[in-house]
Amino acid sequence: MDLRSDTVTKPTPEMLEAMLNAEVGDDVFDEDPTVKALEAKVAQLFHKQAGLFCPSGTMTNQIGVKVNTNPQDQVICDKRSHVYHYEGGGLAFNSLVSVRLVDGDRGRITASDVNENINPDNIHFPGTKLVLLENTVNRGGGSYYTLPQVDEIAKVAAQHQLKMHLDGARLFNALTETKESTFDWGKPFNTISICLSKGLGAPVGSVLVGDLDTIYRAKRVRKVLGGAMRQAGYLAAACIYALDHHVESLADDNRRARSLGVILESLPFVKHVYPIDTNIVIFELLDTIVPQEFLEGLERNGIRALSFGGQLVRLVTHREFTDDMLDHFEQITKGLYH
Repeated sequence: MDLRSDTVTKPTPEMLEAMLNAEVGDDVFDEDPTVKALEAKVAQLFHKQAGLFCPSGTMTNQIGVKVNTNPQDQVICDKRSHVYHYEGGGLAFNSLVSVRLVDGDRGRITASDVNENINPDNIHFPGTKLVLLENTVNRGGGSYYTLPQVDEIAKVAAQHQLKMHLDGARLFNALTETKESTFDWGKPFNTISICLSKGLGAPVGSVLVGDLDTIYRAKRVRKVLGGAMRQAGYLAAACIYALDHHVESLADDNRRARSLGVILESLPFVKHVYPIDTNIVIFELLDTIVPQEFLEGLERNGIRALSFGGQLVRLVTHREFTDDMLDHFEQITKGLYH
């Protein structure tokens, strides 16, 4: 029972069959029809002109920042953002930009936050150029934006000629809850990164979407980052299968996460369970509990979880975590520290 992340899922037999039967070519020569089909499919979902298939969400985010900024520009994002915390300092290394960090509500910033953090036109300050949002927010415990909230931010961005990038690594988990359309979510953003290897269950791959000129420049950046692949259609076929067959099951992942929260709230050694909006569960252990010992106790019983700093532990549900496993999790955790 691996609850460290929703990235641990493996292809289903049906997905493997789709990969096996994929028509492929050399994508560096722009000759892989399955890659082209995936890029067009994701672009169409968000009503964008083009897409770019990349090995990882980190790469699509980094390319998205690069094509929307110039050196010395500034990016506004929440202090919990994946692009700031978990992408190896890529904002500075790849794009030579500075970051204005905002302390939002569980990772969600507001239009007022953006307006208050735009630098004046003064040579002492970097020029504010890009607003970067994450949906859902990993370090926010799977918190999500609604479209009206994003639209308000987009209005401020437009007033100040700022561009917008979305790290949509788990966007479909959010849309499962809000019932909003991908078409509408495409409107506020210049670029969007969509990850297929998390809850959707593909083994590898993310897609960046935007207009034709932006994706043309993005392709050049992907090349210099070493992200161009050859017969990538085998991977793209898995991503297409995931989009066609695995989106609806995200509702079960979100439901099971909430069930985990109910179990955790009943445990005497759990101090606090953070709000659970989608498929990420963050909870705080009592100060008397050593987190590493707790994690080792879980692992001895076949459950893997992730330390999230201090007394915090993170669990992430996914398509390989079942209702029977929920029952097993409850039995094991109730037996700890007795």
